Amino acid sequence: MTEPTDGPTPLPPSPWQFPELGDQVTLPPVDCVVGGADLAPATIVAAYRAGMFPMGDDGGAPLWWSPMERGILWPEQVHVSRSLRRSLRGFTTTVDTAFAQVIDACADPGRPGAWIDAPIREAYVRLHELGWAHSVEVWADGRLVGGLYGLAIGDLFAGESMFHHATDASKAAVVELCRRMRGGLVDVQWRTDHLATLGVVEVPREEYRELVVRYRDRRSPGRWT
Repeated sequence: MTEPTDGPTPLPPSPWQFPELGDQVTLPPVDCVVGGADLAPATIVAAYRAGMFPMGDDGGAPLWWSPMERGILWPEQVHVSRSLRRSLRGFTTTVDTAFAQVIDACADPGRPGAWIDAPIREAYVRLHELGWAHSVEVWADGRLVGGLYGLAIGDLFAGESMFHHATDASKAAVVELCRRMRGGLVDVQWRTDHLATLGVVEVPREEYRELVVRYRDRRSPGRWT
């Protein structure tokens, strides 16, 4: 499991095996499919390559999710409303300039449904240092007002979380992400009403896993420079 030498740092094989498309393994008909393993970089990347992601834990063991209905966004089909287009004029966007600040804002315990704990934060900061995890930052008047972060697996970007401290700032981050991911695929885990306004749709689990296989080993240069 490696990427081109000018991409993220190659990782050793994970000692943990996640069911691949075509394996004679039937995933249970629930969103949270298994618990266990660890949050080492190679483990997390192996999970994403199999269409899974970590969230929460059971007695300290990570829980791994593969939603029955997966939210995805085709970058070329992102919907930018007239009001969002106006909002974009007041923002500046960057990538990978404030990863720790973005994940800390996403992890704010005061947010409804906050789930990013210290082990998750540590794991994704390490993945960022290795070139696998990326952030999109949105600024207004020199202040970080929104952003998102996730993993880039070839031409698949698996979004983890986003935040906003100004109206439309998280949407601005998604628009910038889609600009960079043209020709690829953006995974948002679940479709929400908020994300649906941007063009997010749902696909069944097995269709998503087929898409992962199609995009995970392609890598268009220049997305994160």
